[in-house]
Amino acid sequence: MLKVKTPKNPRVKRALEKRAPKLVETGKKTLILQGTKTSNTLNDVLTELYLLKKGSAIRYTRKNENIRPFESGGETSLEFFSLKTDCSIFIYGSTSKKRPDNLVIGRTYDHHIYDLVEVGVENFKPLNSFIYDKKLAPRVGSKPFICFVGEGFESVEELKHLKEVLVDLLRGEVIENLNLAGLDHAYVCTAVSSNRVFFTHCALRLKKSGTIVPRMELVEVGPSMDFVVRRHRLPNESLRKEAMKTAKDQSKKKVKNVGQDAIQGKIGKIYIPDQKLGDMALPNKAKGVKRERREAKMKNDPTERASKKQKEESV
Repeated sequence: MLKVKTPKNPRVKRALEKRAPKLVETGKKTLILQGTKTSNTLNDVLTELYLLKKGSAIRYTRKNENIRPFESGGETSLEFFSLKTDCSIFIYGSTSKKRPDNLVIGRTYDHHIYDLVEVGVENFKPLNSFIYDKKLAPRVGSKPFICFVGEGFESVEELKHLKEVLVDLLRGEVIENLNLAGLDHAYVCTAVSSNRVFFTHCALRLKKSGTIVPRMELVEVGPSMDFVVRRHRLPNESLRKEAMKTAKDQSKKKVKNVGQDAIQGKIGKIYIPDQKLGDMALPNKAKGVKRERREAKMKNDPTERASKKQKEESV
């Protein structure tokens, strides 16, 4: 069992919260490592998978003796490396007489093994065996198309599980909006039989089609290989429910005095209290106000004005 750390200060607490499982996932990192025995073909496969995932992958080249997937006690080291590197997907390569050129692709939840898929690699073709225009080479960090061809991905349990794992492995960070010009490569997975999948990597070439949407052509840039499904292990039901938990759709809090109109859009109401201008205190030396009062008084009482004129004449 892994030791559970308790935060001793706010900085450690923030770091642990950053690594904790989230309802809305960010981009997943991939850990690539190998066992005690690997062939040259398998080393090339691991290296080129690392190049495809460059920027979101970590590659370990040391041999690991204690990693034995699908065996009790043989997955502790994988969980330790997952916690150390904060990677939620791993690819483990090993070879033996019984299972040559073997790849184990797995996912973790809360840095514990979630599920596993074991495949054998056959008919591998590296990147340098493909000839194409280097201007079509995919850019690092660009979003890919992922295409699954064949009914086996919908009917065969092993291939359905492999499809889920490959989508998590290849899709990168989940985004909402995408620029079509930024799509420059595609992963094509074809179900050849009930346990064999042909995997290839292609670049996209955009050409004029006479419409707004351009015509796309696929140019194989490699690598390509066959995946032969050998073993797989699904997560238990309780762990699946915990990992598939999503945030509930919360109703928006009603904002006071704000409404929506189909034509005018957002409409707000502003309440201003009565200012009571008649009760406002005025300064004593308000000459203009005194003159206005005097003129108004003279207009309202003309007899008083006449009496004043008579007094002036008598004097």
